Amino acid sequence: MKGFNKIVLILSFIFLIYNSKIMAIEIDSAYIVNHYSEIADKIIIYSEKDSSSWQSLSYLCDVFGSRLSGSNSLNNAIDWIYQEMKKQGFQNVKKEEVMVPHWVQHNSTANLIYPYKKKIDVLALGGSVPTKNGILSAPVFVVNNFDDLENHKNNVKGKIVVYDFPFESYGKKFQYRWSGADKASKYGAVASLIRSLTPDISQIPHTGVMGYTDSVPRIPGGAISPQDAYLLGRLQKWGITPVIDLNFDTQTFEDTISYNVMGEIIGSEYQNDIVALGGHTDSWDVGLGAHDNGGGCIATWYAVKVIKDLNLKPRRTMRVVQWVNEENGTRGGQAYAEKHKNEKHSLVFEFDSGVFPPSVIGFTGDDKMFSILKGMEPILKKINPNMTVRKGGGGTDIGPMMKLGVAGMSLGTDDQGKYFWYQHSAADTPDKVDPLYLNQCIAAIAIATYIYADLPDYFSTK
Repeated sequence: MKGFNKIVLILSFIFLIYNSKIMAIEIDSAYIVNHYSEIADKIIIYSEKDSSSWQSLSYLCDVFGSRLSGSNSLNNAIDWIYQEMKKQGFQNVKKEEVMVPHWVQHNSTANLIYPYKKKIDVLALGGSVPTKNGILSAPVFVVNNFDDLENHKNNVKGKIVVYDFPFESYGKKFQYRWSGADKASKYGAVASLIRSLTPDISQIPHTGVMGYTDSVPRIPGGAISPQDAYLLGRLQKWGITPVIDLNFDTQTFEDTISYNVMGEIIGSEYQNDIVALGGHTDSWDVGLGAHDNGGGCIATWYAVKVIKDLNLKPRRTMRVVQWVNEENGTRGGQAYAEKHKNEKHSLVFEFDSGVFPPSVIGFTGDDKMFSILKGMEPILKKINPNMTVRKGGGGTDIGPMMKLGVAGMSLGTDDQGKYFWYQHSAADTPDKVDPLYLNQCIAAIAIATYIYADLPDYFSTK
């Protein structure tokens, strides 16, 4: 009898293993449609009726203003998010300390003084040194790219180098903002200005972070509008050497304390298995950071709030993380990965592409899981008929966790080229965010992350 019981026990164990593998195989794209369409409909209806998300975005931007790392306005905004999450009933709401850079632009001005007088709107790039002894007055030399600079290296000593290039994409032209000053300093330039990284040809300059090396003297770096960059380039083509007065009053302080802030919905089955999602709370020191990245913070936060409000119970824990210091240091994402690297994360999700019609869920991870997630497409198309699920998801803040092997996901939007009209500029204000698009983004994020958080335990049986 004991032998028979032993055989039964072994057969039962084999059956359980076999059954778990069958379950893993059955979790496919059809499973997504069959099990989550009705829930997705509820999420969409609830999200589209909600007006509080845009109100919260407006409050975040209007009341606290621009939120550069190290500023009181940023930490005040983080405190508000923390308190609101507690009021809304999120679990394990907390702030985690992060040491962040503290650079301040007190004032920046530029004026054309030859061949005539004209104000030039300018912003010091993040991290720029100040102009020495107040106003720096110097002739301008305009180049189109680094090769052009190299070809005219004997013409730039004692001058302000202006990079005037056509905007192709942010990725292709970012190098001029990051290392333009160093490249110009190598040949004796006294300052560097770039054409703002935007397709918009208005008078509005766009800022962003720059970098220095220790191999050359540090010179001021700034950004001017495309319109003014074009003007200086045209004057040079007419044989005129423009002269500019430049005054950057900037200051770099010691690193200071800020915070990642987070709240959770505890999973119903796999409580120690985490799906983390969020945006970044910091913005540049101009504008109000509505698209970049107040909208990303609100959309991810309210996506989980929708799930909570609908009393949905995902199997895994969903954690909203509002990372700090994405713009000029990426310290928040790095600190989160270091502190939480020993926790099990099935997914990290980031939204930082501007609040426009949601168009794509990008995924970086297991190929089998990707084929399963393709089943979300017909559900997501209820929000936007053009929505797709494709390979390639990620972001700056979730990058450190992805390097540890965690799958990454992100939401892309159809901005029709408009995101870079606003990014890092005074134009990035809540009135540029359509409440309908914000709610659509919330619905898309809620559906994608809830499905992932609620899937049966494919992760351990694959």
